[in-house]
Amino acid sequence: QVQLVESGGGLVQTGGSLRLSCVASASIFRRYGVAWYRQAPGKQREWVASRAVGGATNDAWFVQGRFTISIDNDKNAGYLQMNNLKPEDTAVYYCNAGPLRGNSDDRIYWGQGTQVTVSS
Repeated sequence: QVQLVESGGGLVQTGGSLRLSCVASASIFRRYGVAWYRQAPGKQREWVASRAVGGATNDAWFVQGRFTISIDNDKNAGYLQMNNLKPEDTAVYYCNAGPLRGNSDDRIYWGQGTQVTVSS
């Protein structure tokens, strides 16, 4: 069982920045890459961004160039740098990694989440 621990969330004003971190208990990112999801109150969890093992990245339509996903394999860490934050970015953000979960697009290991709140 691999543990993922997120940190870096907090309260920021509109236009502010945060850097989320996800530290794994094993060298999982070098094998599977990393993804970030978020869940806002009353809404379903949604995918935010992914970084593959080879370095290719993808992100959701609402990112619009504001977020950068990265990995530091030496530290077993994944990051989500979020700039120009908007109130609609308010959510709990989750790190996701490992083998694919069944027939879904997400993976089997999840962190506990870190709260991001953007005030207007």
